[in-house]
Amino acid sequence: MSEKTRKVHTPAFKAKVGLEALSGQKTINEIGQEYGVHPITVGLWKKEIQEQAKTLFEGKRGPKPIAGHLEPELLFSEIGKLKVELDWLKKKSGISR
Repeated sequence: MSEKTRKVHTPAFKAKVGLEALSGQKTINEIGQEYGVHPITVGLWKKEIQEQAKTLFEGKRGPKPIAGHLEPELLFSEIGKLKVELDWLKKKSGISR
């Protein structure tokens, strides 16, 4: 029995094939035959490029805003850590409450 090994394509190769599919100069079937990739895979790579293209220009200006709902959780966790450390230090130094 022969076992087929799965081809692993580099991101650069996927981008090249996907961009060629986006150009529309050849059909997806022609591109698949040219590069030895199944046409469905070429279509998936094309779709992925289309979906991810909008994120290329996000966050180019200035820092990204910190999510407001996460900040209180971080602060409360830091307060909890500091309280535990303070209690431990008081206990070790002999200072009682």
